[in-house]
Amino acid sequence: MILAAGRGTRLQSITENTPKALVNVGGISLLERLIHKMKVQGVDSIIINVHHFADQIRSFLQEKDNFNISIEVSDESDELLETGGGILKAEALLEHGEPFIVHNVDILSDINLRILYQTHVQNDSLVTLAVKSRKTSRYLLFDDSIRMKGWENQQSGERIIPGKQESGLTPLAFSGIHVISPKIFPLITESGRFSIIDTYLRLCSEHHIKGFQHDKGLWIDAGKPDGLKLANILMGNL
Repeated sequence: MILAAGRGTRLQSITENTPKALVNVGGISLLERLIHKMKVQGVDSIIINVHHFADQIRSFLQEKDNFNISIEVSDESDELLETGGGILKAEALLEHGEPFIVHNVDILSDINLRILYQTHVQNDSLVTLAVKSRKTSRYLLFDDSIRMKGWENQQSGERIIPGKQESGLTPLAFSGIHVISPKIFPLITESGRFSIIDTYLRLCSEHHIKGFQHDKGLWIDAGKPDGLKLANILMGNL
């Protein structure tokens, strides 16, 4: 599942008339780059959620003949549901009994999705989160086995650790890529518009939510101006 419904407000004027998913990096849209990456790494069907300029994304997919892969659209035109609400709305499209990858459209990386997926299956986790040791304000907290234990905002000092309090937890930044077992759907009690991280925080003390650390290699958040600029430089557009 590609999360492509966001308004792209961090990109300001760039997304005034264009959905974030169709912003170009090196002459190729973020959405097209991600679809090609998924195809190369073995994905055979994709769900894309849409909201901001949804018709432009539908038209783009039609023009490209869905890139010769099965693509279904989960339409959030009436209400932007954030990550959790968007995943929950697409539940009926994800009912194939297998774990599924969820990937933010504005993340560019060289993460091997096959290995991420295989690791998830081998660990029999409820969720596997791609995480990285990088500077940010909000972190997920993990124990020595890279099992998620909580969350913290290092700027505000807020900390959430459900269940037993533990010391020596490692803060790692979420990379916007995760693998989710369909077993999560009966466990979701949230509704409407909500962040999937809130669900993970509620469940992590009783369920295996693991981290997949990828400190080496490429990772860029192209959904913000400096990240988009860097991506264009690296892709040879500037």
